[in-house]
Amino acid sequence: MLISVSDLNKSFGENEILKNINLTIEDNCRYGLIGVNGAGKSTLLGIIMGELDYDSGELYRAPGLTVGYLKQNSGLDRGSTIIREMRGVFSDLLKTEDEMRRLEEKMQGAAAHDTVGYRSLMSEYSKKQAYFESRDGYNIDVRIKTVLNGMGFSDKDLDAEISTLSGGEKTRLAIAALLLREPKLLILDEPTNHLDFKTLDWLENYLVNDYKGALLIVSHDRYFLDVTVDNMFELERRKLYSYKGGYSKYVQLRAERIAQWQKEYDAQQQEIEKLQTYVEKNITRASTSAGAKSRVKALENMEIIEKPDSAIKPIKLKFEITKEPYKDVLTVSGLDVSVGEPPRTLCGGIDFSLRRGEKVALIGDNGIGKSSFLKTVLGLNPHERGEVVWGRNTTVSYYEQENLNLDQDKIAIDELWDRFPRIPEARIRGVLGSVRLSRDDVYKPVRVISGGERAKLAFCIIMLEKSNVILFDEPTNHLDLPSKEVLEQAMNDYPGTLLFVSHDRYLLNKVPTKIVEMTADGMTVYDGNFEYYKSRREWLRQRAAEQRAEQAPKLSPNPKSSGGGHRSKDERRAEAQRKQRIAELEKLIAETEARISELEQDMTKEEVFSDYVVMNEKTAELQQRNSDLEKYYSEWETIA
Repeated sequence: MLISVSDLNKSFGENEILKNINLTIEDNCRYGLIGVNGAGKSTLLGIIMGELDYDSGELYRAPGLTVGYLKQNSGLDRGSTIIREMRGVFSDLLKTEDEMRRLEEKMQGAAAHDTVGYRSLMSEYSKKQAYFESRDGYNIDVRIKTVLNGMGFSDKDLDAEISTLSGGEKTRLAIAALLLREPKLLILDEPTNHLDFKTLDWLENYLVNDYKGALLIVSHDRYFLDVTVDNMFELERRKLYSYKGGYSKYVQLRAERIAQWQKEYDAQQQEIEKLQTYVEKNITRASTSAGAKSRVKALENMEIIEKPDSAIKPIKLKFEITKEPYKDVLTVSGLDVSVGEPPRTLCGGIDFSLRRGEKVALIGDNGIGKSSFLKTVLGLNPHERGEVVWGRNTTVSYYEQENLNLDQDKIAIDELWDRFPRIPEARIRGVLGSVRLSRDDVYKPVRVISGGERAKLAFCIIMLEKSNVILFDEPTNHLDLPSKEVLEQAMNDYPGTLLFVSHDRYLLNKVPTKIVEMTADGMTVYDGNFEYYKSRREWLRQRAAEQRAEQAPKLSPNPKSSGGGHRSKDERRAEAQRKQRIAELEKLIAETEARISELEQDMTKEEVFSDYVVMNEKTAELQQRNSDLEKYYSEWETIA
């Protein structure tokens, strides 16, 4: 057991935040922590970390427990460089390595090897070397490179100052530092912000397969929670509820808990009504007064079950249409998506079609032009090349990622009412109420309400427009988990046509009928959801590798017998040299790995570690062999 919390309570003034909290974090187990904004997640984490006091209860931390904590602000040294920050994780090992070098110099300068002083130096050196090896000290740079590459820094100058990095890069670097520290407990607060699909995939695989400690993750990324955790904690109305399984299992178990809660509440209310009715009828009668008084006592001692409906209610969304469009909703031919002045092309030669009733998700790397594509087909961005044709009877609603198409100076209710002046006030207020925009919020200027409230206001506009085509750009960005679930269902129930950009992989699994991946060269269509896209893309990669392998024997200098006659003499020679080098590298890798294993075995023998000169030679060779192995692997990956 790493952490145990029992009957813990915390208030700020008269505001009770946490009530009778109980949780246990076991070694090697993975936990997700969710709850609406303001539920107390950060407060609970602060208490676990010892940064906040608590009013009552007990908190146990295992002796010697090491904790890595990723806060929403990274905590990096802004004046340091990327590589210095990463090597700082291993300061203890690097200090040990420096001490080993100094001991080597002293032993090398010793007049004789059979003195007490020399044996003392050798003993100290052996201890430090054992410590250094047990913590994989010879592979520090390899470990740093592996994690930095996985977290998206493969093309980054590692001597760049942290102060020059973007917010997203700082988050990724902070995660990399925590992974390299390998604490017994890793606490991650919204780790998936600013991560692209490739980095997310790498991080998920690393946490599942390589990280050996316990995990506690606060996240709105439902897909990430499903992959990485096997227990869920939910903070709701000051209390903590536990569920076995990832996010999808939590959704099921929570619904069952609420249903059981409602059943127990209803049963108790019936019992209370029955008791109260008996008391009212019999309390004044001499013959039945005693029985009535006993029922009064039973009522007083009854532990009242709270009404489930008093929980925060989710928003309600329903997107409708007033008329059907023709079958071909949108046709795009040879379109270049450009931004800036002079125009800079992000993606060229796009051919794309959208048909009635389809629900299409648009994905791609950050900066490839997904949002710009939506604006271009809507006519909000100019384009010099290509054609955009909307089908007959199409009416289009557009959800802008940051809701900048809202009038920031209007109060919220006027922003909605001015767009639909003929709709009665009761209907306007009813729509605002359905998304839980309170009376106070609707009379605030759009610019001062939260991102989530602006998102809900935009949904109100779309619900009243009743268009038969909706374009969404990152609609889940500012939503809490219950609101995401509601939006997902509304998108599935929508009878019209959807085209949307999203990084929400859970949404991408639940809603689209096809995934379209956007690259600099155009678009690739995958007829399925996100899991299908991933499996299909992986299959295509494997198939391409197999085809290259099948073609490799045909690349012979003799075009008549090989089928490779279309290649020039220089190309065939280069290909032959490439294959020869791959074979050489594979042989070198095998030989080097065998020699490293042999050296590591030798260095455990007493006749070796007791002889400074021999040990020094072995150590130097091991370092060189590890360095060679890294170079061989790097070259092999490049050309193979």
